[in-house]
Amino acid sequence: MGCVETSAIAHLLQPFIELDEMRLRAISTYIDILLKWNSRINLTAIRDPSEIVQRHFGESLFAAQFMLTQKSVATAIDLGSGAGFPGVPLAILDPDVQVTLIESQQKKATFLKELIYALGLKNLKVFGDRAESYPATADLVMLRAVERFEQALQMAIRLTRTGGTIALMIGSGQVEPARRLGSAVNWSDPVQMPCGHSRELLIGTKAS
Repeated sequence: MGCVETSAIAHLLQPFIELDEMRLRAISTYIDILLKWNSRINLTAIRDPSEIVQRHFGESLFAAQFMLTQKSVATAIDLGSGAGFPGVPLAILDPDVQVTLIESQQKKATFLKELIYALGLKNLKVFGDRAESYPATADLVMLRAVERFEQALQMAIRLTRTGGTIALMIGSGQVEPARRLGSAVNWSDPVQMPCGHSRELLIGTKAS
């Protein structure tokens, strides 16, 4: 068993989502690997396992479940995946969605590949290069806590197929700038994440 018991994970995730034992075990393994790697490279500033469950997994799974109930998704991209959020939780939640994690920093890409191998997830792959080089588009493109937000948003729009969905997990202060920058996107009203951290889920449909 991992450093966080599955019963504790289930309790911490209650405000966000309910999961079966198999998915809870996957999250426990994920946390073990994340903490091991985080001692060597900076994957997350959050060190407390309980806070990792709520801030990273809770928010990612809440967003994934919300998006999957809105529209059918066959392919997804997590742009600037870093520690794997929200792309890996999406893949854990729905094994039918083919998820690509785009991460140009090689140490982080290596972490993601080890994580995928350890979790045995067949619907996940890593693209360890710059997003500009990625040759395809997807039904859903996700952004969370990325640097150079303006450039990342424009890249997310480019990687989304026409009629596809863009999902931003951003601070409340970024919502209006995102609306202005993403003029090719029809944005819905933002959804407040559970447990307060001023994080909102802004979802849009690429019009053209």
